[in-house]
Amino acid sequence: MPRRTIIYLSHGGGPLPLLGDPSHAEMVSMLQTLAAQLPKPESVILISAHWEAPVPTVTAAPAPSLIYDYAGFPPESYRIEYPAPGRPELARRLVDLLQQHGLAAVADPQRGFDHGLFVPMKIMYPQADIPVVQLSLLRGLDPAQHIRLGQVLAELPDEDMFIIGSGFSFHNLRAFFSVATPQAQAENAAFEVWLRETCNSDLDETERRRRLIEWDEAPGARYCHPREEHLIPLHVCYGAAQRSADAIYPCTVMDKQVSTVVWQLSATGTQSA
Repeated sequence: MPRRTIIYLSHGGGPLPLLGDPSHAEMVSMLQTLAAQLPKPESVILISAHWEAPVPTVTAAPAPSLIYDYAGFPPESYRIEYPAPGRPELARRLVDLLQQHGLAAVADPQRGFDHGLFVPMKIMYPQADIPVVQLSLLRGLDPAQHIRLGQVLAELPDEDMFIIGSGFSFHNLRAFFSVATPQAQAENAAFEVWLRETCNSDLDETERRRRLIEWDEAPGARYCHPREEHLIPLHVCYGAAQRSADAIYPCTVMDKQVSTVVWQLSATGTQSA
């Protein structure tokens, strides 16, 4: 029976996870272990925090290039390679499906893969042999719109596929390079508790959806996410799953608590054995 695995992951700071940075070692180990435990997918649809567009936009190149969308890192970080193939046929199906639901989706045959894609994928699947299609966020970052986007993704025909929301459950750049005060640590911890309770508990789905839409009312929300682009991929993932997650994988990155959230579904959308 086909399986669909949905993952919201924290992808770390720029290319640092691929450069042997000690503060990312726990995250790298966790993602490698997760990839070894999960069934290898036939393809991946990945929603990155680093691409926002006016309408849902899908990469459609057969061999996308890489976009080194970071600055100030060592020269080797601009020579990273990840020659994973695209999957134009899947891109066309995805655009058609989104359009059928009234979303003005388009395919982009030129855009490459940004580091929100190639960093975690290179950690998890270094062979670069899994076709990947990248889907943009929507400008405005409306939580309900992104849950709806995920609900549409859930209607793709059954196949062994990963839907990955690549973000960061803590993303306050100033805080990464500031002294971690007790208040800052408490806000980080409180938001992580809220996130884990929201995603992996026996809440009914109306309440889970409400909490995600009103995420900025959570304790520590705006400290952890002054701007929410690194959280919103979670909303797409939840929309695609529409139930409690199966597992949460906490770890520490750059002295901050972060989470990776995993759902495993069968072809019927139920929990996979």
